[in-house]
Amino acid sequence: MSSQAVKIIDGGKLIIPAAFRRKLGIDTGDTVVIELGEDGLHVRSLSSAVRRAQEIVREFLPEGTDLADELIADRKIEAEHE
Repeated sequence: MSSQAVKIIDGGKLIIPAAFRRKLGIDTGDTVVIELGEDGLHVRSLSSAVRRAQEIVREFLPEGTDLADELIADRKIEAEHE
């Protein structure tokens, strides 16, 4: 794992080195997700965080389950009852 010392500037801003941003696939203006772990602060791109969340959800779904299809079916049933 790469490391580099950086300073916190006014307002608590942390400058992420350009090489790290490129490696993470983030650019100026992008939204990132930060997590406070026992071992420090973790920064990841929003798309990476979404992929990880999807992986976690998939662990609890039976094989072949399509949540989008289930949601659409539920909405159709609800619409029929209105």
